[in-house]
Amino acid sequence: MNKDTLPTFPRLLFLSRWLQAPLYLGLIVVLGVYVYEFGRWLLALILKLNSLNETAIMLTALDLIDVVMIANLLIMVIIGGYEIFVSRLRLSKHPDNPEWLDEINAGTMKIKLAIALVTISSIHLLRAFMDPMQYNNFTILWQVLIHLTLVGSVLALALTNKIAGLKGNKAT
Repeated sequence: MNKDTLPTFPRLLFLSRWLQAPLYLGLIVVLGVYVYEFGRWLLALILKLNSLNETAIMLTALDLIDVVMIANLLIMVIIGGYEIFVSRLRLSKHPDNPEWLDEINAGTMKIKLAIALVTISSIHLLRAFMDPMQYNNFTILWQVLIHLTLVGSVLALALTNKIAGLKGNKAT
């Protein structure tokens, strides 16, 4: 039975996945906003370079890295999510096909996203450790607790995915 011969309700359910397409377009707009922010911060860094000390330059660099990591996260969600949940992109023969896209499924996508969040959290924590006077102890404590929670979540997701993969392999 092909998709054209599906009964009406299952066909409607199957077509409903396209309701996510505008969400991915919205994320592309958000990515554009981050590109703009990156350019603005980079220009500010260049223009103020002579008046900044090493710590200020490093903190700005961490801000730029943070923007790049969030942009990477957005790309993973946009491309990977569309590929998994909406429609195949059919990029396997394209010379710029991202390597990670060939191995992506819902489980690995969750892990990659969680790792990206841990990385972003690490950058924020490093920023707090480099300039601790900007934060009170309570805020730093919460950042550490949130970071450890994210690390624990990644480990739990990876373990769950591994167990599910092992069970899946035994069934075949």
